[in-house]
Amino acid sequence: MKRTLLEKLGDFVLGKGFYIVLFLCVATIGISGYYLIQTLTPAGTSAPVTGNPTVTLPDESTVGTVQTPPMNIPSIPTHQQSLEQPDDPQPQRPAEPEQPEEDKPSEPASNPASPAPAVYTWPVRGAVIGAFNVDTLAYDETMGDWRTHAGVDLNTAVGTQVLALREGQVTRVEHSDLMGSMVTIDHGDGMISRYANLAENPGVVEGDRVAMGDVIGEVGETALAESKMEPHLHLEVLVDGVPQDPMNYIPKT
Repeated sequence: MKRTLLEKLGDFVLGKGFYIVLFLCVATIGISGYYLIQTLTPAGTSAPVTGNPTVTLPDESTVGTVQTPPMNIPSIPTHQQSLEQPDDPQPQRPAEPEQPEEDKPSEPASNPASPAPAVYTWPVRGAVIGAFNVDTLAYDETMGDWRTHAGVDLNTAVGTQVLALREGQVTRVEHSDLMGSMVTIDHGDGMISRYANLAENPGVVEGDRVAMGDVIGEVGETALAESKMEPHLHLEVLVDGVPQDPMNYIPKT
């Protein structure tokens, strides 16, 4: 029995129809995907057309580090800032350059004022006829024995005025059996001076303040222990109770 064209076409569709439908589905999916990619891709950016796109992985040393180049943005004053500035700003005085350490003037050292040195004077002017001697024994013509001499004997005439060696306070006015009429002056700092063989009734009393060169009495002949010597003043100086050579204090001229 001879088959019609429609029957032959139906057999072909039934036999080959599966592949045709599959082809049509794939084509439809491809076309839809193409249009979808075109829709999602930004304008001006072409999607890669190669079949094997490459992906560059970041280096391990740069992972987690975002380097942003510095940007220098100039400061533009606003209109409000320009209004706040004075119309006529006062010129600033330039800072004076700091002097180098070695060029800076050194400040004078503030040393406390040292006390003025003590000044002394001759109690009487005369030659030394009995020197100071406390280390060795010397023959005493008046006493007829060997003894030390804790002062100096200054040769001068009887009645010569005796002056205070230095300023101080009279602490004793007395009469000694051996050294006659005596006056003792305390000069402070542990120093005292003693004047012997004075005339009776000196011109000062205990407690008087005297200045250097004040008259404290006159030379006399009251010292029995030195009566065989020429008229003189017997002068002693003690510091903290220790006899000193008076000639170390009396000016040389």
